[in-house]
Amino acid sequence: MPPLEPEPTLWDLPDPRDAPPGDDLIGLGADLEPGTLLAAYRAGLFPMPTRHLPRPRSGRPGRALGWWSPDPRGIVPLDGLRVTRSLRRSVRRYEVRVDGAFTEVVVACADPSRPHGWISEEIVAAYTRLHELGWAHSVETWCDGVLVGGLYGVSVGGLFAGESMFHRERDASKVALVGLVELLRAASPGADGRLLDVQWLTPHLASLGAVDVTRGEYLDRLAAALPLPDAFSP
Repeated sequence: MPPLEPEPTLWDLPDPRDAPPGDDLIGLGADLEPGTLLAAYRAGLFPMPTRHLPRPRSGRPGRALGWWSPDPRGIVPLDGLRVTRSLRRSVRRYEVRVDGAFTEVVVACADPSRPHGWISEEIVAAYTRLHELGWAHSVETWCDGVLVGGLYGVSVGGLFAGESMFHRERDASKVALVGLVELLRAASPGADGRLLDVQWLTPHLASLGAVDVTRGEYLDRLAAALPLPDAFSP
C-alpha cells in the first residue's frame, strides 16, 4: 500500500537555496504535523530542536524548533558503502527486519543518557504518525528475538533521510545500515539516483563510506530522487 498523503502544511518553509553558504540552521518555528514534515523533506530540510530563542519572562535560552539544511551535507553513496570483514561477520550474526518495531527504535534513539540527545516526546509522536501514514520506517537488527540495534528515517520517493541510529550490541547499528543500503539497491538496480541522506558527516559515518556534498549538489540530487518509486512500498 502506498503512503497516504496528509493535509498540506499551513506554513511557508524557507528555501535552502536562499540561505548563506555554510549556515546550517535556516528557519525556526512551524510545527511537526505530517504535512509540514513531508514538505520540509521535499524541500531539503529536517527538524531538530535548538537552543536559540529566550523563554518568555525568564529571558533564558529555550528550545525552539529549528529547520536545518546542512552545508555541507552528509550522504552515503549506495555504491560506496564500506563493509569490512568483521562487519560481514556481524551481518551473518544478526537478523535484519523492516518496520518490526518502529516506535521502539525511535525511543531507543531518544535515550536521554546518550550525549547530545535531541529526540523529545514530541519528536517520537510526530515520526510515529508519519510511520502510520507509511512515510517513516525503521530497519532493525535482532539477535535471538531481542532488538539490539537499528535506525529510522523518512522515505519520500527515492530519498531516504536517516534520522538516528542506536546499538546495544557490537556493530548492530552498522548492520542495520547495511540492510538499508541493500534494500535501496534492490529497489533500483544500478543505484539510479536514490539518495541516502545522513545529515552531518561524522567520523563513524565516514568510516562506512559517507561523504560530504555541498548544499547545492544535495538539492540537485534530491530533485532527481524524489520522482523515483518508494523503496518501501510493495
